[in-house]
Amino acid sequence: MKTVIKNIAELIQTEDTPRKWVAGNDMKNINTIKDAFVEIENGLITSFGSMGQWNGIEDWNDTEVIDAEGGMVFPTYCDSHTHLVFAASREGEFVDRINGLSYTEIAEKGGGILNSAEKLQNASEDELYEDALMRLNELVQMGTGAIEIKSGYGLTLESELKILRVIERLKENTDVTIKATFLGAHALPKEYQDNKEGYMDLVIDEMLPKVIEEKLADYVDIFCEEGYFTIDDTKRLLEAANKFGIKAKTHVNQFNVIGGVKASVDLEALSVDHLEKMVNEDYEALKGSNCMPTILPSCSFFLGIPYGPAKEMMERGLPVALASDYNPGSSPSGNMNFVASLGCITLKMTPEEVINATTINTAYAMGAEKELGSIAIGKKANLFITKPIPSYGYLHYSFGNNVIEKVMINGKFQ
Repeated sequence: MKTVIKNIAELIQTEDTPRKWVAGNDMKNINTIKDAFVEIENGLITSFGSMGQWNGIEDWNDTEVIDAEGGMVFPTYCDSHTHLVFAASREGEFVDRINGLSYTEIAEKGGGILNSAEKLQNASEDELYEDALMRLNELVQMGTGAIEIKSGYGLTLESELKILRVIERLKENTDVTIKATFLGAHALPKEYQDNKEGYMDLVIDEMLPKVIEEKLADYVDIFCEEGYFTIDDTKRLLEAANKFGIKAKTHVNQFNVIGGVKASVDLEALSVDHLEKMVNEDYEALKGSNCMPTILPSCSFFLGIPYGPAKEMMERGLPVALASDYNPGSSPSGNMNFVASLGCITLKMTPEEVINATTINTAYAMGAEKELGSIAIGKKANLFITKPIPSYGYLHYSFGNNVIEKVMINGKFQ
């Protein structure tokens, strides 16, 4: 079955030769085609170009023609950092912050990650799956076609596996490209508050081998931060993961700089995420590496903490990715349109830089750059069609409106 989308006002993020990522000054540029078409067959992009180049349809018997009616077509967002599987919202902590409590103070009184862990441990796998599927379907309608999902709200062997099995079910039962990340080292459970070494033994010696045995994770992660896990903990986990041939995506530099970026880069992490705080050593560690710096602006927005220095990263020649950090405590939204708008409004990125940061670069940050992130022949047909809009920058400008008309995943409209 072939599908042709015609009369596209502008086809965004086209590539004749796909790149692994876009960095530095190159992030200011995107390729587009006005008055365009795109052809899809067997879920893949097979042709694209201007309407003047289109030769029409030879065999109408097995072809669906979609008229974009002057809308624009973008590659769907790749959201490379989420915690989509959780048991309950945490709006009580939201009110606590309004009343002046800090993230750390909320955690100290039993809130934060431990709050989510307790609720998740009491939820069934089926309940978690149904809730996560509903959230995922909502995100697809907002333009997300690929997503990374972390565990980390279990903090026991049984519950971490439960989350990862839910993610596996989502992979099996949806068309969305999904990557699973094992984040057992997200926080210390109550019973290990005075025995971090014991918990790291559990994560590395029991949880990780079981996760690998059941093939439940594409990546590992750790929250490298004061009061959570140290540089030594990070090195220990990543070294263990590397022995299994599994790469890392790490939480670093959210509140403090303790050397997590360099440790992650040295141990070949695929991405380093958060980066609200950066020092020269961090930039230098990232230069020349294969590690994607990933900023989570909706987390900064929600918590009222500093935003990652996207402009300085690009000025230093680095690539930048933007992801949602969708989770119930610090970023209860996976709306990548809003993330894209924050990229322009708060990070002072141009629309072109934001488009690169939410498509090609986030595809790389979840190991999917060969199949997603741009309009290129042979890549998956993960696209969205907008309503008629005056320019592609309008997508980021109109942050309170939904301008997406239709979403296609693997060549199928959702």
